[in-house]
Amino acid sequence: MHPSPWQPLWALLPLSMASSVAFAASAPALLLAKSAPSSIDPAGYLVSEKLDGVRAFWDGQRLRTRGGLLIAAPTWFTQKLPAMALDGELWMGRSRFDLLSGAVRQAEPDEAAWRLISFRVFEMPGAAGPFEQRAQRLRQVVEQAQFGGLQWVPQEVIADRSTLQRRLAEVVAAGGEGLMLHKADAPYTTGRSDVLLKLKPVEDAEAVVIGYEPGKGRFAGQTGALKVRDEQGRVFSVGSGLSHAQRISPPPLGSTVTVRWRGTTSKGLPRFATLWRLREPGY
Repeated sequence: MHPSPWQPLWALLPLSMASSVAFAASAPALLLAKSAPSSIDPAGYLVSEKLDGVRAFWDGQRLRTRGGLLIAAPTWFTQKLPAMALDGELWMGRSRFDLLSGAVRQAEPDEAAWRLISFRVFEMPGAAGPFEQRAQRLRQVVEQAQFGGLQWVPQEVIADRSTLQRRLAEVVAAGGEGLMLHKADAPYTTGRSDVLLKLKPVEDAEAVVIGYEPGKGRFAGQTGALKVRDEQGRVFSVGSGLSHAQRISPPPLGSTVTVRWRGTTSKGLPRFATLWRLREPGY
């Protein structure tokens, strides 16, 4: 088998080889959000800002990524976290994801960077009672810790759709991503569930790279688009958002990318899909 002029080397590897990455720790079972319709009624939900951070799970002793990798946080940071399971986001502030991601992925903690990072918690894995009660308890836990690096994600009751849309507009205008809506009466659960929804002006989802399409015109001899499959099983092409380097050496087969789009086609596929991020293995 000989590659075509545009075909990346990754395309010649079996999927199992291209996507195989071994991790020392297993991925924790966490609650994942579904997308909310723009017309959603916020009644019965607690609403918070969607943070653009690195998902992190604290098991009471170790800080791990969503994929199960151990995070090399400074000892002075982890020693101040309570001895109980917490789920949240490591955060540096709005529009600072790249800087944050770089710091979190270091094998040795960058002390200066970690002084700017906070663990913003929004769930107590495995705790009893409805989310409304868990959120109240979580706030108490954070206040008792008296550590600036541990913060509670505020949850608010929003009366109606118009107020929800105004709140969304405020967050986006300030540089935020969107809102999270968590069913107030929901017991703790894991996996992708309707009890937790994300509301954003631009939809996004994770998808796995399953192939490549050759470039045309100014992209001749390069990768023109990624062929991806999302969690719903939809297969579609992503031709926008690739950097020059990614068109020459695209994300490998089996890797996970985050894709953004606006609306769907008559066949239900994302319209104007754009590559937003390559998810680092284990994160």
